[in-house]
Amino acid sequence: MAQQMKPFPKNFLWGSASAAYQIEGAYREGGKGLSVWDQFVRIPGKTFKGTNGDVAVDHYHRYREDVDLMAKAGLKAYRFSIAWTRIFPNGNGEVNQEGLKFYDDLINDLIAHQIEPVVTIYHWDLPQALQDEYQGWESRRIIADFVNYAKTLFDNYGDRVKYWVTLNEQNVFMQHGYSMASHPPAVTDPKRMYAANHIANLANASAIKYFHEHGYQGQIGPSFAYSPIYAVDAAPENQLAADNAEQLNSYYWMDMYVFGHYPTIVRNWQEKQGIAPEITVEDQALLENPLSHPDFMGLNYYQTGTVAKNDTGVGAAAENTSGKKGTIKESGVPGMFKNVKNDYLQKTDWDWNIDPVGLQIALRRINSRYNLPVLITENGLGAFDTLEADHEIHDDYRIHFLREHVKAIHAAIDDGLQVIGYTTWSFTDLLSWLNGYQKRYGFVYVDRDEKSAKDLARYPKDSFYWYKQVIASNGEDLGAK
Repeated sequence: MAQQMKPFPKNFLWGSASAAYQIEGAYREGGKGLSVWDQFVRIPGKTFKGTNGDVAVDHYHRYREDVDLMAKAGLKAYRFSIAWTRIFPNGNGEVNQEGLKFYDDLINDLIAHQIEPVVTIYHWDLPQALQDEYQGWESRRIIADFVNYAKTLFDNYGDRVKYWVTLNEQNVFMQHGYSMASHPPAVTDPKRMYAANHIANLANASAIKYFHEHGYQGQIGPSFAYSPIYAVDAAPENQLAADNAEQLNSYYWMDMYVFGHYPTIVRNWQEKQGIAPEITVEDQALLENPLSHPDFMGLNYYQTGTVAKNDTGVGAAAENTSGKKGTIKESGVPGMFKNVKNDYLQKTDWDWNIDPVGLQIALRRINSRYNLPVLITENGLGAFDTLEADHEIHDDYRIHFLREHVKAIHAAIDDGLQVIGYTTWSFTDLLSWLNGYQKRYGFVYVDRDEKSAKDLARYPKDSFYWYKQVIASNGEDLGAK
């Protein structure tokens, strides 16, 4: 029967997002130190056409222009990350006042435009000095340095920032960095990966515990890249493979964030493989302390996965970074699952499944297992956009993608789930870590490519005006069907 759906909450955070390395540029300005990405992009063959973030889209010099555009779009929130190396050029030691001031000015400008700042503390740009000094995430020394860095941000911006994201996509930067060698430090060693990941869990828990113990205002939690898993069919062995994938790819991280322990099945599998991380009594006490647990789950949602049993030993494979649809290779974990094609879903040019209903499923599964509110910290479509002669960009495909995902969020809210906000990826076009500047996500086109920064001019796309109308109507007016 037709019925009136619950409306979006009046204080719903309609917003958009970015990450420091992908937008700021000015990589040697303002007292900034070098991050692992500043070095990694200089390794031949690691990024599309050797692209880097030296200039990126020059947000460092153009942030006022970008914030003005956010205000014109009517954004209620803007999620951005702070570059650790702008605050502590060497990861620890003396604070860089010029770096502190940059983010202070950005936050003040956002608030002046009535835009809620949502701050990501760590979005992959580890100080190179810490990698050189003690191998970064592989040393427990990073826990104290990370908490000191987080404390510095809380103390300087905590009077104005109400939402904090501790680690962005820990599952991604660990697996790409230590299993697939496609992110720094470019290692392929699962034992090292799980050991470093455990230390990152301790750092995350320690920062959240410090935040709660010291009475800072607002809420804090990690942001997790969650791709709900389907079984390819109803065959029990494929259903079991789907559960394996969900446990190994998702619950392994989220269970630790919320409950303070790893799933039994994954821990047992690791021990059989000889790759289980060491957990001390002190670790367990920290991780199980309620003060170490998040106030919300940050959700980066792009796609779902579909799996089948893996009897053939299919292992990890590189992702599609070319934008040539259909070039993704078969991948999986031997004995656990393998990823297979879902004939019910269309794909992007980068072979990512397009599945709006999967977002509703993700929100339901997080609610059912963790009973936490969710802040959707990323969701968007990477695509090839065309700048017309009149400087217009007609991205109906992006509007359709986002519209269907907003519908899924609305359905989840109507289910009774608590969703804090929706910060799309991304506001302006930006550097895609491995895909250069050809893979565009933004509401605002930035005129540059892999060969040249050009003039970096900003041009709102059709999706910019569509999102403005969605925000103004608080999700009631989604435009033409």
